[in-house]
Amino acid sequence: MTITAAADGSALGNPGPNGWAWYIDDDNWAAGGSAHGTNNQGELQAVLELLKATAGTDEKLHIWCDSRYVIDSVTKWMPGWKRKGWRKSDGGPVLNRDLLEGIDEAMRGRDVQFSWVKGHAGDDLNEAADERANAAATAYKNKQEPRRGPGFTRATDAGAAVAASAPIASSAVAAPAAPVATAAPVETLWAEASDLLDGLDAPVDDPIEVRLALSGDEHARLRDRAEAQGVSLEEALRRLI
Repeated sequence: MTITAAADGSALGNPGPNGWAWYIDDDNWAAGGSAHGTNNQGELQAVLELLKATAGTDEKLHIWCDSRYVIDSVTKWMPGWKRKGWRKSDGGPVLNRDLLEGIDEAMRGRDVQFSWVKGHAGDDLNEAADERANAAATAYKNKQEPRRGPGFTRATDAGAAVAASAPIASSAVAAPAAPVATAAPVETLWAEASDLLDGLDAPVDDPIEVRLALSGDEHARLRDRAEAQGVSLEEALRRLI
């Protein structure tokens, strides 16, 4: 059987009070956060906490995320970052390295898959995780203890945790990409953007101004990309060329 769970993060202010949550069903979920952090940190922490909670199981773990930053970081960019001593192609340090190293360690020897799901679009698991992550961030904003949830409670007598695959169904959501193993990249338009800079440093004599209208979801993904690289939104967009 497969453990199917959603992992999500939230930040009020980004950075600001942040929260994380993973959700399998009403009897198996957890949430937490911190007084100050980013949305990306919450997203990564949710994945790490899910991996830790299910560490005693031999079952396949299928994680649904609405953050392409998380999926691409883990399944596409991390091997290259590790080879370069946790440096990006432009020589800058990888952000959130501690969380990424924790995820890398927690995934060793396990069968883990990631799939992307559109956030705030009615997907049952994603909505449940988002609600709990946002509630945790709000609790930290109000200097209150968040609801932390029951954790991972399903286990066999032998101690191996088992959870049934939860349905991912919503008429409001376009069919998500097929599950992708960590050994293969998730279907996405992203790449390690800093790698695209190689050979493109020559000055341009006659720059051309281009105006582009982005949807809210596209703008959020660009913002996450810029934050991951430590650059401005304009620079992150420029690196796609």
